[in-house]
Amino acid sequence: MAKPGYGKRSAPDQRPRTRDDFALLPTREGYVAGFIDHLPEGAAMSVKQLAKQLPLYGQQAISTSLSALSVAGHLRRVRCPVGTDDQVRWAYRTFWSRTARDNEWWNTYLATETAAQAIAPADAPTPPPPWVPAEEPVPSTQSADPAVVQSPEPAAIPQQRTPLPASDVPQPRATEPAPPTRPTTPTQDTVHAPPTEAVTPVQHARDPEPSAAYLALAHLGHNDHRLALSAHDCTTLEPLATAWLARGVSVDYLTSALTAGLPAQIDSPAGLLHHRLTDKIPPQLPTTGATPPASDTPAPARRILIECTTCGRPGPPEALPDGLCRLCHQTHAGGGSGSGSGTPSSAEIAVVKAHMANLRALLKPV
Repeated sequence: MAKPGYGKRSAPDQRPRTRDDFALLPTREGYVAGFIDHLPEGAAMSVKQLAKQLPLYGQQAISTSLSALSVAGHLRRVRCPVGTDDQVRWAYRTFWSRTARDNEWWNTYLATETAAQAIAPADAPTPPPPWVPAEEPVPSTQSADPAVVQSPEPAAIPQQRTPLPASDVPQPRATEPAPPTRPTTPTQDTVHAPPTEAVTPVQHARDPEPSAAYLALAHLGHNDHRLALSAHDCTTLEPLATAWLARGVSVDYLTSALTAGLPAQIDSPAGLLHHRLTDKIPPQLPTTGATPPASDTPAPARRILIECTTCGRPGPPEALPDGLCRLCHQTHAGGGSGSGSGTPSSAEIAVVKAHMANLRALLKPV
């Protein structure tokens, strides 16, 4: 019952605040509703936080009041995924409306993009607490307060030497050419010394940035030693793998198709991969529609899930009428009476009394 979060979000199109906004509600629910209505945007609305601020009622009474306000159409507790890529997390909010709304209005509003965007601003970085000093530039002069000791930062940094202009740089003194030396017998170092001018870039003949198909083939041996390929094999199979990627498949799909169901022993990895690249190539999809790439299309709106105000069970808006799940809605509609909970009947009271009398008789010493 003490979940954190559930920051307040005000619903749109509310009527102006008056003294009789919650006059039709019971005393406790009207008291809680008036307090919530005056909370600022983004304030915590969990049961524990509200119970701390309302000394007249405890957490159980606050929870019951929130369930009644949900049935009356004043609030809905929701959750929605926020963030992008690997930073997606659930954000819990409570939409509040001073004007009572029915289920159709809430379902329509929570399905819009406006409701999803109303959750995002709370994900901005919160300001630091007031006791954390703000970062300010360090003044160059000494502080007027004698109690503040400032370190001589400029003096602690050693001065860098300024480069001399090109005209002042001392040039090396010209030396006389060395006299010609007599040719000597070639030694081992001179015989095997590699020529400096006749180096041919044979090893750099390949593009320094290989294609995605080449890299996918090269990584097969790192993932499974049975599919280790040489550089020549990767170059030979690269056109076949490129044809796969040209048909819209991803590198992960290509890797999975080449590594699925491998035999226990592979004598020729290049031959096996050539056979799979040729026989298992995916079909060519028609391009007449000319659909834009996935990166250019707007991301689909993330749907908001409603939480049961009483037990917190999530679900789509249409599955939780009045903001309550089926079991909690039946309990609330029955007024807490019935065989499951509430005030027991006279017959049940008599059975319990008889059972307790029997237990007392058994506990008496003989």
